[in-house]
Amino acid sequence: MSLADIPAPLLAERPHLFSAATVRIAAADYRRMAALVAAMEEVVALPAYRERVLSRAPDIARFEPRARGVFFGYDFHLTADGPRLIEINTNAGGALLAAAQAGGDVDRMFADMFRAECVGEPKTVAIVDEAPAAQYLYPEFLLAKALFERQGSAAVICDPADLLLCHGGLWHEDRRLDLVYNRLTDFALAAPQQAALRQAYLDGSVVVTPHPRAHALYADKRNLGLLSDERQLRECGAAREVVDVLMATIPRTEGVSRERAGELWARRRGLFFKPAGGYGSKAAYRGDKITRRVFDEVLAGDYVAQALVPPSTTSVTIDGHVTELKVDVRCYAYAGRVQLVAARLWQGQTTNFRTPGGGFARVGIA
Repeated sequence: MSLADIPAPLLAERPHLFSAATVRIAAADYRRMAALVAAMEEVVALPAYRERVLSRAPDIARFEPRARGVFFGYDFHLTADGPRLIEINTNAGGALLAAAQAGGDVDRMFADMFRAECVGEPKTVAIVDEAPAAQYLYPEFLLAKALFERQGSAAVICDPADLLLCHGGLWHEDRRLDLVYNRLTDFALAAPQQAALRQAYLDGSVVVTPHPRAHALYADKRNLGLLSDERQLRECGAAREVVDVLMATIPRTEGVSRERAGELWARRRGLFFKPAGGYGSKAAYRGDKITRRVFDEVLAGDYVAQALVPPSTTSVTIDGHVTELKVDVRCYAYAGRVQLVAARLWQGQTTNFRTPGGGFARVGIA
């Protein structure tokens, strides 16, 4: 995995994609993050948990494919009392970029992961997102393409509208696809341009990873309410040690409704508001910064309120001046095991790639 697989002009257009800083994480904090990742697999395996979260999910989430889902992202803020899980993403971007930045040899690990999803070597792979060349993380798509090609697979980067369902399979031009590395944020594959991909996924003619069921089970922000509620976890049959890990690591999260508007407004300074189906910190608001107008929009949407856990900071020298940047730590995981840890540095309310000195940063564990 190398940044040499990305054309220099693309990196020049994204000057804040990578940070030169290294974030230090205590080994004890890393172990707690890894324990949370493993505990989530225990919870998701519980029939009662699955039934509760799938009951409010789109119908497509009821379909259970063989694939687990690649590159889950567990996002943490570091505190004096240990790491706190902020959210889980099932199409988390940045793993390949972080691996290339770190310079580690992870090709085999990532290739084995995709191979496990496909039950063997995929002959033809599509990396799919809407208008992929216009995406900020398009350089990562190029890394994925290079990874697949080094493993002997043909690979293409394309828009879902470029896919065709015919002759018993999903096709891109004259190639039948074995696997789709899904980077779409339409998590239920509901948009009209996803119709061919959606049908191929449901009829099993192509492997789609990550997929709608994974998002419903792991990444829907409403799940954090259950996962931070000891009573509900026990009702689902979670083991004591699993409950202990989740309660120690996941900030209390609750649903937002108009009926609770007065109470939530009064407590807003200690809350962070997130859309249930959100991603990438879009339309997410710190309660201590929120205006009444935006709060009314939150009440009209499908939001959760999470106990506010301010991020830690790290010192970065920029143009000779020391600046404090906020730190978000992401554990990339597959099948309940952490594969890679990276950090994102930024200034502002939410993570972004617009901060000088910010972006993806290496992580050192000691």
